Amino acid sequence: MKFMKLGTRPDTFYTEEATRTVISDAPTDLIIKIKNITYLIHKLQFPLLPNCGLLQRLCSNNADKISIELHDIPGGEEAFELCAKFCYGITINLSAHNFVSAFCAAKFLQMSDSTDNGNFIAKLETFFLSCILAGWKDTIVALRSAVGLLEWSDNLGITRKCIDSIVEKILTPPSKVTWSYTYTRPGYNKKTHRSVPKDWWTEDIADLDIDLFRCIIVAISSTCMLPPPLIGEALHVYACRWLPDISAQENSAKNRQILETLISLIPPDQESISVSFSLRLLSLANLLGASSATKTEVIRRCSALLEEATVSDLLFASHSASNDDGGDEHCHDVDLVVAVLESFLMAWRRQSPAADENAQLLISIRKVGKLIDSYLQVVARDRNMPVAKMIYLAEALPDVARPNHDHVYRAINIFLKEHPYLSKADRKRLCRVLNCQKLSADVRAHAVKNERLPLRTVVQVLFFEQEKGNSKTSSRVAAASDELRSRADEKLRRSASTRSRHKVAEADKDEMNTKHSLESRRNP
Repeated sequence: MKFMKLGTRPDTFYTEEATRTVISDAPTDLIIKIKNITYLIHKLQFPLLPNCGLLQRLCSNNADKISIELHDIPGGEEAFELCAKFCYGITINLSAHNFVSAFCAAKFLQMSDSTDNGNFIAKLETFFLSCILAGWKDTIVALRSAVGLLEWSDNLGITRKCIDSIVEKILTPPSKVTWSYTYTRPGYNKKTHRSVPKDWWTEDIADLDIDLFRCIIVAISSTCMLPPPLIGEALHVYACRWLPDISAQENSAKNRQILETLISLIPPDQESISVSFSLRLLSLANLLGASSATKTEVIRRCSALLEEATVSDLLFASHSASNDDGGDEHCHDVDLVVAVLESFLMAWRRQSPAADENAQLLISIRKVGKLIDSYLQVVARDRNMPVAKMIYLAEALPDVARPNHDHVYRAINIFLKEHPYLSKADRKRLCRVLNCQKLSADVRAHAVKNERLPLRTVVQVLFFEQEKGNSKTSSRVAAASDELRSRADEKLRRSASTRSRHKVAEADKDEMNTKHSLESRRNP
């Protein structure tokens, strides 16, 4: 980082309570109040007034001692003190960290060459143009420090010049990049990698305020010189920096602004951001209460990339989960997946009147079908998962999406295993999703012995086996029939036992009633 040193005198400012005074034999004759700080300084013994056009006008009444309030000076007391020390010839060190506040304060105090030759503004401008804008990190730091003084720095052209300098450097071919940059990705070592990575600039600009970041991305995108995925990577880095792991209670208004701005900056090209990042943006949009237009746009992007997703990309915690009783806090956000799937299916059906006859579209829908069935097997293990959501998601896919139903069967079997107290009606509703004709021989063999399945489903499997009626399946059908009869007999025995217990109880009750009746007759 570049520095500029001005002045040679030692620092003679000292503080007593909330008062700052310059050590001097001459009495002070100027009082300047800035917020809670009072400065006792000199009008003419040191060139304070000759350098400051504003103070010259405010002290024009020639009073012996003058008090001035400068509460609205940009940069506050620290920036004023830099200007005052310059006038006293006290040594000051300027850098990208304090340049903006010093420059704005100097402009406020009118410390230009028209007031006095070799004044503070001219020296600051030279430092800005020759040192700060020439460096990469100095420009970033200066722009970041301007956040609290955006109106001043915009009006003085500081913001625009910094952004232009940053954009110019980003557009420089990586082979010609010589300035230092931040790059902390795993596996990257500057000593072993001679070539500069194409996204070398993304982490540094991710430190900027979202409005400044937006200005840079818009300026870069307008040149059409960088590939869309590179801009998408910059958005991803920014999201990781500012929206890592947040909850709905964590500054949601600011986070929502960041999220909606990032989404608005995504290049229109489909390959500009990954499906994983798209889905995460959608999850954050639901969490932070983003606008309907924002959610619709992200859902559309997610659906266009759905066939490239993996099951892990789809796993998000439900934002409607209750943390008070802990009942649903680990429940998966199935609604998110449903929304993306429905958007995908709408686009898929629009592409062709007979989409199931188009080879490419058939491949696409079957990839998504396999993804959703694999996802169902994961969420089925969640004991808080409502059966209605399982059924809805399983039934959302068209029949053509599943060449076989083996994966659906596995998902149902897992769900029934993890939800042993599921009602008989819900079991039947869940198992209606199965097309027994699309089960493989091994899965059918497992199904007929599966005590978790409703008997009606097992009968359907058996019926299909018998319909095939070939020698390869006959032995399996016989064994399955024996198993089914055994299960039916066991069910009948349980039912008979229950009825028998009820009859014994009723007989005992009748006997007691008769006994009470006889006793009442004997003892009227």
